[in-house]
Amino acid sequence: MNILIGTVLIGGAALWLWSYLPNSDWRRASYEASLDTFLFTAPRVLVALLGAGFFAELLPEDQVRGLLGSEAGLTAVVLAIALGPLTPGGAFVSFAIGAAALKAGAAPVAAIAYVTSWSLFSTTKIFAYELSFMGRQATLMRILVSLPVPFAIAGLAHFL
Repeated sequence: MNILIGTVLIGGAALWLWSYLPNSDWRRASYEASLDTFLFTAPRVLVALLGAGFFAELLPEDQVRGLLGSEAGLTAVVLAIALGPLTPGGAFVSFAIGAAALKAGAAPVAAIAYVTSWSLFSTTKIFAYELSFMGRQATLMRILVSLPVPFAIAGLAHFL
């Protein structure tokens, strides 16, 4: 229900702002850009959600619970943090895998640690974008500064 409320509020705010655009050309351009984004994103979301459902059915629940469940404790968090950067692809893939792991019995803390680690340390993003745009020194510094973040987020999630 919270997602529906948030979607309605954001949609309402977007329509309100859209109505204040200075002329019809801007409104048409914003509509076309929104439609392009929707057409680009919708099939990916659909495939990711279907894939997550199939992936969740294929995951052996006893092994997921053993490796990433709440009984695994800190080991589950460390494993999730290690697996995050190794996940190829974008958010549609990583969030779908996180959702599938939750469905198969992973602890929420482990899933949060996994997604946080993927967000910060995705090797795909680092090699494809960050190194080429930011350079080796800035990338390495960002990675080193960010290393404790997934552990801190997992610790905070554990206590909430």
